Amino acid sequence: MGIADLLRGVEGQGAFGVWLGRTDGAAVFTHAAERTHYSASTMKLPVAMAMLRKVDAGELALDQPVTVHNDFASAAGGRFGVNRAEDEAPATWEKLGSEVPLSWLATEMITRSSNLATDLVLELVGAEAANAVLTEADLHHSSTSGAQTLPRSATATDPVPRGLVSGGRPADESVIKRGIDDSPAQQAGISNMMSPAGLAGVLVAVSNDATPSGQYLRDLLAANEWNGEIPAGVPAGTRVEHKNGWDLRIRHDGGVVRPADADPFVLVVCTTSDLPDRDAQQLIAAIAAEAWEHRHNLEAVK
Repeated sequence: MGIADLLRGVEGQGAFGVWLGRTDGAAVFTHAAERTHYSASTMKLPVAMAMLRKVDAGELALDQPVTVHNDFASAAGGRFGVNRAEDEAPATWEKLGSEVPLSWLATEMITRSSNLATDLVLELVGAEAANAVLTEADLHHSSTSGAQTLPRSATATDPVPRGLVSGGRPADESVIKRGIDDSPAQQAGISNMMSPAGLAGVLVAVSNDATPSGQYLRDLLAANEWNGEIPAGVPAGTRVEHKNGWDLRIRHDGGVVRPADADPFVLVVCTTSDLPDRDAQQLIAAIAAEAWEHRHNLEAVK
């Protein structure tokens, strides 16, 4: 069963996007790769990249102290706080009122997907700088060049998820406009969006960053403790530098897979669907398994 078959198996149950390709940015298989989804925690990768750019520029330092707090300026005006009950990374909350190094927050943000740590880092970095990472890494206009694609008719009856307008076109390009749990912004229609091609572009940029900051970030991604999607579809012990995200009806994962016996490849799968969450995870893992089976000849992926 190929990737196209797996996608046909969930036809009509939501919106599904795939970008599979090489670390030079060349795609070999795409499906709805330019369609945007609510980003969930995938936005934390561009935030980390923007942070490291400021570190390299001398504007921030990994060892600088940051006071842990839960009161932030909303992108829509006013203030907001992170919902502790929905943050699955408790360690940051245990530091409320204390100072921690910026590097510690970066680890919590990427390896444990802490929402509070993310908003603390984003407060220092700024949404504009994080969004610039997405803009500069854009693969939208090249994501289907030479790549196999699943015909649009295969998903023409998909229900329109949050973040899309009727007709299936993106409501916006991949963007970062607000922090996690920014309720005033949510109510004002300000959201963070991500497409498979958008996240793939960021991963390609991370993969090709030869600076110490690039290696630092790749190591954080490889230490991700939430591994129920792409890593579950490849042999145990395989290095996968990935960032996933989840929310109601949302399950995404994107990463660079580094086989010991083949060139690395980039895979992103975004799902906004009515699938049970575990089924969405298994779908992503199954797509990763198909890519793995063709790692010596990615062009053979169907």
